[in-house]
Amino acid sequence: MTTHRLTADPAAAGLRLDVWLADALSITRSAAVRLIEDGGVRVDGTPAPKRLKLTGGETVEAEIPDPVPAEAQPENIPLDIVYEDADIIVVNKPAGMVVHPAAGNPTGTLVNALLWHCGERLSGIGGVIRPGIVHRIDKDTSGLLVVAKHDEAHLTLAAGLKDHAIARVYTAIAIGTPREDEGTVDAPIGRHPTDRKRMAVIRDGGTARDAVTHYRVTEHFEGFSLLECRLETGRTHQIRVHMASLGHPLLGDPVYGGDKTAFGRHHPGLIHGQCLHARELHFVHPRTKEPMCFTAPLPDDFEAVLEILRWSSR
Repeated sequence: MTTHRLTADPAAAGLRLDVWLADALSITRSAAVRLIEDGGVRVDGTPAPKRLKLTGGETVEAEIPDPVPAEAQPENIPLDIVYEDADIIVVNKPAGMVVHPAAGNPTGTLVNALLWHCGERLSGIGGVIRPGIVHRIDKDTSGLLVVAKHDEAHLTLAAGLKDHAIARVYTAIAIGTPREDEGTVDAPIGRHPTDRKRMAVIRDGGTARDAVTHYRVTEHFEGFSLLECRLETGRTHQIRVHMASLGHPLLGDPVYGGDKTAFGRHHPGLIHGQCLHARELHFVHPRTKEPMCFTAPLPDDFEAVLEILRWSSR
């Protein structure tokens, strides 16, 4: 990522920021708008609103993401395939693997592996960077994803996501225990106002989108709890943000405050990011219309964490 620090001269007075920025950086106006909307532009140290008009003399900082390949390339990376037919493929993604290429992760992704395994038998709706990808999970989250092999399957699955017809169940370890053993977090999520790499609960409208997570405590430990989380919506970092908003970030989460624990310090090689696993996936097959249900066991390191927590809570 490259940061450009610019000063708006007096002639910029009255110009909209996106218009001035496009000219100053020699980029398209739409690219300038995307930078602003993604929180990558600050004016006098403050994230820039969408339709800001300059007065002249402002200091403008713009963070330009590193370029990514124009097209994802096949890579011979092993896949844990749970199910596959002519229409779909269900994969158990390991923690540490990014779903599709992006700035900072141009290779080694799930998409690169899928292209090697499936060749051209992936839907094109996601474009050349995200072929077949209907939904995503974070890099350090493990678990189940369904991938579409052709456009008709992709459209059907995407409609199921929109209509909440695809059920996704996660297992998570939270710091502390929620006040209620079972509950629902109904709180809109949007880009964090000052840190573009984070999401946050945003209650004043703007670009925030509705987000609903149902959770249930399934096991209590000393200082921690095991949760089952069911997504009603699928926003970026949704479970991580919602649990942190309750004061119970996920164990190991470096973005939302879950990595500053004595447990993490005592077991530094065991936790690599948030303890979150996409355990179950339920949906209707896009062609046969048969109900499909898949379960992925917890990764070994996740199970090891649980064993230690159970032992220390005796």
